[in-house]
Amino acid sequence: MTSMRRLLLFRHATAERGALGTSDQARELTPEGRADATAMGRYIARHAFKPDRVLVSPAVRTRESWAAMQPALGNIASDVDAAIYDATPEGMLAVMKSAPAAAQTVMLIGHNPGLHHFAVQLTATGDIDARERLRENFPTSGLAIFDFAIEGWSALHPRSGRLERFVSPKTISAATN
Repeated sequence: MTSMRRLLLFRHATAERGALGTSDQARELTPEGRADATAMGRYIARHAFKPDRVLVSPAVRTRESWAAMQPALGNIASDVDAAIYDATPEGMLAVMKSAPAAAQTVMLIGHNPGLHHFAVQLTATGDIDARERLRENFPTSGLAIFDFAIEGWSALHPRSGRLERFVSPKTISAATN
């Protein structure tokens, strides 16, 4: 029998514009970005999507996003993986294929455009409206949740995921108002 794996793709929260002379990787979150990441951590916890493992790009804004989410999610093993920064969809697929086999649910915190293209590439089925919104845009603090009927992460391949949910602070706020 095939088991289920779940992947949470999270685009880092809103970061400051890069100042002249600072590297892109050094960009920090804005206060709004910190608040959004904190809210998304609470959303993940409230809806029982808590990951077993978190894979994070080495950029400051992705690590700060994870730090803001962590209080709501508790102590979860995380790895900073340089391959996530500036990764193509193929690069992200390679990162995920080597994810720890014991982790049933993994969250990857990365960047556009690679994260957006990777999410679209993984999508096979799921809510039509959510799939359309995902195709159009993957905003900062956006969260795409996929389910896969695979034994292990090494079996992950394009067009194999069911898009379970696609939300952002803006869509959550609109749904609760």
